[in-house]
This record gives sequence, C-alpha cells and structure tokens, in this order.
Amino acid sequence: MKTYDLVGIGNAVVDVIAQTDDSFLAHMGIEKGIMQLIEQERGEVLYAAMNDRVQTPGGSVANTIAGAGALGLQTAFIGRVLDDALGKFYASAMDDHGIDFVNPPVAGGDMPTSRSMIFVTPDGERSMNTYLGISTGLSSDDVSTDVAGNARIMFLEGYLFDQGAGKSAFREAARATKAGGGMAGIAISDPFCVERHRDDFLSLIKNDLDYVIGNEAELLSLFQTDDLETALSKTADICPIVVCTRSGDGVTLIREGTRADVPVTPVTPVDATGAGDQFAAGFLFGLSTGADLETCGRMGNLCAGEVISHIGPRPQKDMLAAFKAEGLV
Repeated sequence: MKTYDLVGIGNAVVDVIAQTDDSFLAHMGIEKGIMQLIEQERGEVLYAAMNDRVQTPGGSVANTIAGAGALGLQTAFIGRVLDDALGKFYASAMDDHGIDFVNPPVAGGDMPTSRSMIFVTPDGERSMNTYLGISTGLSSDDVSTDVAGNARIMFLEGYLFDQGAGKSAFREAARATKAGGGMAGIAISDPFCVERHRDDFLSLIKNDLDYVIGNEAELLSLFQTDDLETALSKTADICPIVVCTRSGDGVTLIREGTRADVPVTPVTPVDATGAGDQFAAGFLFGLSTGADLETCGRMGNLCAGEVISHIGPRPQKDMLAAFKAEGLV
C-alpha cells in the first residue's frame, strides 16, 4: 500500500472564477466577500452571467493538497464527483497535478458535481457562490482505511462537518491515521460552521485531532469569546498544535506551550481566493519536514502571499525555490 505524506478529505468543487465590479454584485444580489451556499438553479443563472471564466479544480482542502504536492509531498485527495463533464474534468485535472484522486467519479448519481462561482472585484475580495451537489454525500464508505491509515498527515475540511455522514467519516479517518502513526487535523473553514456544530467541533478537536487551523473569527466562535488570547489558550488546552491566521497581522502558532508570532509582508491583493488554503499548504509542508513553528509559519505566509498576487487559488511560482531563497529549507 502506498504511503502518503499528506491526504486531504474535502469538497471536490470545480471553481469558476471571473473578474467583476461592485455594481455587478449588487445587480445580481451577491453578498460581497463571503461564501454563500446556493441551489442548482441559482448556480446556473450565475454561471451564465460570468464573462471570461477560468475553470479549475478547487475546494478548500483540495487547493491545499495541490499546493503541498507542488512543494514535493506525496499527496492524495478524497472527495466525491459525479461522472458528468465537470466531474470527469475534476478527477482528470487532479491526477494531472500529481495528486491521487482516490475515488472514481460516481456513476448515475442524482446530484451533479459541485461547483463554485467566484466573483473577484478590483480590491481582491472574492464572493463565492457554491452549489455543493454530490460532495455533501461523502461518508465513511468513501474513505479508504488503507489510504487514511497510510497517511503521515491527514487534513480535514470543516465545511464537510455540516453533514452527519461527514462527521462520522472525519472521526474514522482521523483515528485510522493516528492508529497508523500519523497526525490528523482540520481547517475550521467558517465561523458559521462552528455556530452550527460547536460541540461536535470541540469534541473532534479534543479527542481525535493533533492540530487545528483557523482564523480569528473561527477560533473566537469556537469558544464564544471576544478575546483572541482566551480563544488561543482554550484551543491550546485541548489540541497539541494551534494555528491562527490573522490576515495582515500575521499568524500565531502554538505547540505544546511554545508560541511563535510570525508577521507577514504586506501584499496588495489581486485575488484573495485561496490565501488560507495555500497558507495551510506551506504550513503542512513545514510540519511534514520537521520544521520549527516559526519556519512553518513563514512558509505558510510565503505561499499565501504568492497566491493573492494573481487570479486563481493555486500557486503559479516555484514555492520550494522561494523557500530556499529565504533560507527556510
């Protein structure tokens, strides 16, 4: 059985990206700067309204896996797509990027492959309108224990925690990875996911995970506090590694009592899509190679800074070369 440096489980979403302006968002009733879940009919309307579309295989954790793979890690991704045109595109594109797409497209399903219409305004903000489709059906049946048990690091996507079957799949995958001697962790993904499933999130983090990645809003929501230091302390009490991204204020990392606060170099964003995903790619690369906390944070910041400098959620530069230039590897 193949051993993987990093395995991700998440929504397999085809990202459809277009540049637009605030007046278009207002005209189409799109709320700026957030991710909204939409129904299939709404998705078709928005798709038809997009000009100069760029289509890529996406999904938050899938983007992280692609970034980590580009850095040289052996990677795999677990997600669900239909055997429709978008699903076949997704599976093929992941394989073309050197990522083992573990599950073949599902034949004859009722829901189509997931897709997200992403509108990018001149200030770099992205407004995501996501139809989840078949991704929501991911369950333990989709998670190979051979793959999970042979992962050095497992990375879970918080968005999938909205589904009962996804919760069970996450617990089983994390336990299989840890039983095989690996580490398991999660990207919280969204404060609203926390609001809906706070107790289950806390239980998963405390009992089954080795690391958690979240932004300020997500960690504050986790413990229903307005004080970030309180949220960091409480998270560190139940999880060995805590990572909190704070946009322009840098990132805070805590590992078993050791803390690193790593600043960022300001970058004027062209497209903020994928910033958190690529931060995670850099951080997890550092974690997998035994780097110290500060180095892991610097790697994550470099990857995030690169991806917001252009359209699209995945890096366009050789980030391993960038790490070498900064003396990080």
